[in-house]
Amino acid sequence: MSVQTTSAPIEKPPVTEVGVIGWLRANLFNSPFNSVLTIACFALIVYILQAILPWALFKAVWSGTPKDCQVEGVGACWAVISEKNRFTLFGRYTYDEQWRPAVAILLFLGLIGLSCFRRFWGKALIWAWVSQVFIWAVLMWGGVLGLKFVSHEQWGGLPLTLMMSVVAIVVAYPIGIVLALGRRSDMPVARSLCVAYIELIRGVPLISVLFMASVMIPLFFPEGVTVDKLLRAQIGFTMFLAAYLAEVVRAGLQAIPKGQYEAADALGLGYWAKMRLIVLPQALRLVIPPMVNSFISTFKDTSLVIIIGLVDLLNAGKIAVNDPPWRSFYVEMYVYIALIYFAFCFTMSKFSQRLERDLSKATSR
Repeated sequence: MSVQTTSAPIEKPPVTEVGVIGWLRANLFNSPFNSVLTIACFALIVYILQAILPWALFKAVWSGTPKDCQVEGVGACWAVISEKNRFTLFGRYTYDEQWRPAVAILLFLGLIGLSCFRRFWGKALIWAWVSQVFIWAVLMWGGVLGLKFVSHEQWGGLPLTLMMSVVAIVVAYPIGIVLALGRRSDMPVARSLCVAYIELIRGVPLISVLFMASVMIPLFFPEGVTVDKLLRAQIGFTMFLAAYLAEVVRAGLQAIPKGQYEAADALGLGYWAKMRLIVLPQALRLVIPPMVNSFISTFKDTSLVIIIGLVDLLNAGKIAVNDPPWRSFYVEMYVYIALIYFAFCFTMSKFSQRLERDLSKATSR
């Protein structure tokens, strides 16, 4: 005797609950209020785009002279970018030698790209970054290997912005960790010194720190010894960022449960071993978002070096459009510079999110 069984046909979910339609219903049109808000936002976006796109793309002038951009009815004059691009990116660097900062920037961006992938993390990458410092110095200064010497006083544009921000981040990071540990130290003298430094630096604007670094640092050196303004600005940026990173790291240290410290003590670990192996790895992972926020702020704040006579990316663009024939097209130059800043800041933000996600997965395993 055989028993025949028939399986019920598998019903597919409704089209309105899967795919693009399902996502729209679940996220944008899941209630009357959200539906109205979505339609209103969509209408606002369309209104803005129909005002910007003709000016930025459809009626824009991409090459030519200032007279070509002054014709009635034309849109943005992107010709100013192609005309002033080299000065904007490289500042007053010797024109015939501008291939050197261009190569330095490409090498730097390549190392950043490799550093975004954890599989490349290791001693080789560390040595690559150390080598990059020497290669950058040789390319920018020259004077060796047949390269013409170019004084740092002629540096400007994007290389100067990258150098000042990256050096400040790399040097200030360990200093900020030491300051955070010192502020939580049981030694009164160390704690008082760290608190005084952090509160003093965080209590004044960055422009004041840069100005004081430019004026005060030479007073600490013997007569006849001079410190160039680039180094003075670099010291000011590093001091300022270190104070803010110290508070960020301290917040991470306070977020670690007390049981972690007690477990480390129970294992017989010393202070530095406890911090290096147990506490700091957890604390630094917790504060990745605010720490990257400080890095992004530092990258953008390099525009303040104009007060001591240095020409960064933003100020190189401002100087470039001071040329009378192109002076009326400053908006296009600012948009171009804003896109460069956005590209770097957005990349840092996305990398921090990816790093935080990868570290969380590694910890949960």
